[in-house]
Amino acid sequence: MREQISVDKAITRGHLMINLPVMIIMFGTPGVSMYLFSEKLIPNWSIGISFFLGFGLAWAYWSYAITKWRIWAFENVRNVHELKKKAIEQGLVWKDNSWFNKTEIKTASDQQKWTELEKKFEKKDIFKEDRSVPSQSIIYYSKIKNTYEFLLMLLCLVGGLYLLIKPDSYILGTLLTLVGGYFGFKELKQVLDTNPQINLDNNGIKTINTEFKSWSEIKNEEVLMEGTGKSREFYLIYDYNEGFEKLKIDDFNISPKKLENLIRTYRIRNNKNYR
Repeated sequence: MREQISVDKAITRGHLMINLPVMIIMFGTPGVSMYLFSEKLIPNWSIGISFFLGFGLAWAYWSYAITKWRIWAFENVRNVHELKKKAIEQGLVWKDNSWFNKTEIKTASDQQKWTELEKKFEKKDIFKEDRSVPSQSIIYYSKIKNTYEFLLMLLCLVGGLYLLIKPDSYILGTLLTLVGGYFGFKELKQVLDTNPQINLDNNGIKTINTEFKSWSEIKNEEVLMEGTGKSREFYLIYDYNEGFEKLKIDDFNISPKKLENLIRTYRIRNNKNYR
């Protein structure tokens, strides 16, 4: 089959085909139950059961639909390594060692197709140069994001100090004051920090932690996600001759996707120049 679907299009279809119906089923089932109860068509204990029923139906749908999407997506996308990474990051599939993968519903035909598709992982992904990328990219702390988070922590600090002067609110007041003060100071430092955090060009990478390294010294460069849901964090990582760089990028003025694009483009340009 001709591979013509981009990774982004495959991921978007996955959200529409899997995550959206899962959310509708999970929350729609108890919603319908509440409506029926309000119309006095079912007893009140049915509402509690509907939450478990909604979860079970949503899981059953995911177990069936994920197999169909996975086969379609990996059949039609060329860069299967990138697709797998993005699908995990965006909550479409689980990591390989996850127990949840065992709940997927596969027919014998599905398993046979997937076994054939796994051979595509033997090939490296192919990327094209993004000609819109400038000759040099300098990345800083995001002033907007860090200012917003600083103001939130400032409110938390003020709220904590207010509770400290009220009786019977010492524990909560102390907690809010400590959290607001610590994280507020951290965010303020980032707001005031004008130093470049990452500097990339056709020759190599320099970060706030690591001196300039040429592309010939660097390998295994990527943007890596750790954690899940709201606790997930993104890092720029790469190996070099003397060590390893791992720099958290969540507070920078660039998205993980855009940083990945920069890294790939500068790597491609460097390879072209030194062929």
